[in-house]
Amino acid sequence: MKAQLDLMQAALDHINQGFTVFDSDLRLVAWNRGLSDMLDMPEDIIRRGSHLEAFIRVNAERGEYGQGDIEGKIARRIERARLFEPHYFERVRPNGQIIAVSGTPLPQGGFVTIYSDVTEERKKQEKLERTVEERTRALQQSEDWLRLVTDNIPALIAYLSPGPVFRFANRRYADWFGHSVASIAGRAAAEVVGADLFAELEPHIDHAFRGNAVSYEYERMRPDGTKAYMRSTLIPDMTADGRTLGIFVLSLDATDQKQAEATLVQSQRMDAVGKLTGGLAHDFNNLLAILMGNLLSISRMEAPLEKADVDRKLEPVLEATKRGSDLIQRLLAFSRGKAIDPQTVSLATLVCNAGSLLDGSLPSSIRLETEVADRSIGACIDPTQMETALINLAFNARDAMPDGGTLQIALSETFVEKREADDLGVASGRFSRITVTDTGNGMDEEIRLKVFEPFFTTKAFGTGSGLGLSMVYGFIRQSGGAVTVESKPGKGTCLTLYLPYRRVAASRNTDGKVSGDGDLKRGQGELLLLVEDDPDVANAVTDQLQNLGYAVLRAESADDARVLALDLPELRAVLSDIIMPGQMNGLMLAREIRRERKDLGIALMSGYADWSDLAGNEQDCQFPVLAKPFTDDQLAQTLRKILRNSSAVQLESIEQPNADPI
Repeated sequence: MKAQLDLMQAALDHINQGFTVFDSDLRLVAWNRGLSDMLDMPEDIIRRGSHLEAFIRVNAERGEYGQGDIEGKIARRIERARLFEPHYFERVRPNGQIIAVSGTPLPQGGFVTIYSDVTEERKKQEKLERTVEERTRALQQSEDWLRLVTDNIPALIAYLSPGPVFRFANRRYADWFGHSVASIAGRAAAEVVGADLFAELEPHIDHAFRGNAVSYEYERMRPDGTKAYMRSTLIPDMTADGRTLGIFVLSLDATDQKQAEATLVQSQRMDAVGKLTGGLAHDFNNLLAILMGNLLSISRMEAPLEKADVDRKLEPVLEATKRGSDLIQRLLAFSRGKAIDPQTVSLATLVCNAGSLLDGSLPSSIRLETEVADRSIGACIDPTQMETALINLAFNARDAMPDGGTLQIALSETFVEKREADDLGVASGRFSRITVTDTGNGMDEEIRLKVFEPFFTTKAFGTGSGLGLSMVYGFIRQSGGAVTVESKPGKGTCLTLYLPYRRVAASRNTDGKVSGDGDLKRGQGELLLLVEDDPDVANAVTDQLQNLGYAVLRAESADDARVLALDLPELRAVLSDIIMPGQMNGLMLAREIRRERKDLGIALMSGYADWSDLAGNEQDCQFPVLAKPFTDDQLAQTLRKILRNSSAVQLESIEQPNADPI
């Protein structure tokens, strides 16, 4: 038995911690050598049967419990020991040593206590805490500097984590969406930017989270009601193994740039209009020659006139009139650039329209050819910018053929394979293709590689801006397409425009006539009020209305028209010019009549392309508007529509009689 105890004691002596066991009377039962080595206890009290009080007194007398009443300190510690409760505390000795004391009670009373020297551990911990504190302070300073820099950069910067959720945004980004820097962090992207805008941006965000860099533009209304354009780039934050942790967002305000581009496009458009003017003057002189020649021929006919002979003379007069009206409308739309939003349009119509504008504007030595493979070929583009592009390409071709030649504008459909698509910088698939080919001087390889660079031009100083082809290139790229140019000196040039294919219905001919139903919808003697201050125009429209089978009552002013419309119950419809003398224009008249008589059909007419500017910037017009001059067919269809709506209102009033008791 003694051998076993000696073996156990030897084992305990090799532990680098102090060890004691006190019984229920608080007397020492067992210990190890580490106790005296660690705590410097006198050897005369480290013996079996020594009371705990002796140990505590030694510590108290040498000041390990601090200054003060020694007996009180001893009594309190003995009292706590008799509770035999688990305990742990650390004591700093006067020499700086830190001792951790851990006591565990025994089932029959007494407790086992382990004493550990944790001085080095605490020093390391304290050093680590200081290091963490210093690094935290440095990190905070770094973040403050980062915030200072990002908040003063003229850009919107943010970071999105999966969700997507905002984890960071600089002040400009937060302000842009009506948040503070603190409030935007942790919020879902849809909540911050709004459901409508998020629906537009979500495909780009998803593409970025799949590990792709993405650039796009979007527009948003400012709080003051003005429109702002933003250009954003998303960069994925990826790990070495290809996982996307989040995406960096960089957005720039492109409003000023957009406005500058629009101004430049308009300037370029007006430059093209100036070049078109000479050709259009030639066209109109030809049209006037047709009109005058045939009308003079009719005037010289001797009575009685044969209807067939008159019709033969009048047909070219009418065709010349329609062509003149069509040329004016196209030129006005082209010069004002009214279309600003992409829309799915027929490229066949645009090619033919451009051909009509160019016909007569090119010298007689240049032969213009237009080829359309399929009238259903379309694209989602801004049609006015497309016409501008074709006009500028045509004039570039004209300048390249000073001695004459052939200019061909051709439309076709093609499928772009992946290899070619990669070269073009587009996705593979179906494309609408427009080629503009000339037989001019051509260009060498050095010039060919520079033709799309802004301000690059081979023309003499003052005769070219060098922006035409760069604007065409930018427009086509923004529309999701591509541009290529092939040329050799003396062999001419071929520019090819690729646009994502859209199919359109070929329901309209390029001259603007509606296919199909050509029968006039005639009236049955209904009484109409015509409001027109120009007597000659009033006479002409009256003849059209009477030939269509309507009875006509005329008024020269808005005031007279208002009185007649409200006092004549048999009146069925009103046809009024928009721009009229006096305080009330045609649109104001129509609205006032409609308030008093909902049963009247109302239509308007105007010879101005932008009549809304002249009518007090009225943009909201709920009435059909006929552009002067108009054909009998256009007039008949408009009247039929407003009279049908008028009949529906009258029928509704009959079916819902007055509910008052008789």
